Amino acid sequence: MVFKEIVKNVLRREGGYVDHPDDPGGETKYGIAKRSHPKEDIKRLTKKRAEEIYYEEYWEPSKAPYLPHDIQETFFDMVVNMGKRRAVKILQEACNSKKCGLVVDGLIGKMTIAASRKIDASRLKVFRILFYADLIKRKPNLKSFIVGWVRRAMET
Repeated sequence: MVFKEIVKNVLRREGGYVDHPDDPGGETKYGIAKRSHPKEDIKRLTKKRAEEIYYEEYWEPSKAPYLPHDIQETFFDMVVNMGKRRAVKILQEACNSKKCGLVVDGLIGKMTIAASRKIDASRLKVFRILFYADLIKRKPNLKSFIVGWVRRAMET
């Protein structure tokens, strides 16, 4: 998939304006949170501007275009949902179970990209869901999001 197709799916999953009291990101629209983008007018954010932010701040820095096509959308959706460093760590953990010997450091480079060619999207989805389950144990106040997170993980 290419960026335009993937971001279209991300925008659909993220939806419009939300200001959920349990969301640590604060007010959010199309997945762009006020906490991480304090200079953006979230209520007036357009899809076009959200796409620009995703491309410049998420797609390119995450190195998603260098990953195998079948895991690009899952990985990019993880970057959007939980941040690049956490998404890379989950990718590295999924690869490490295949004895790739990666250091789980949250930094994506040649070794992580090469190791990612040895896994498939379903494996990455499982490790993503395991992260969510662990997160709920550590932060029970986020429990209201678990069904949506798992649905989202399965959908990508």
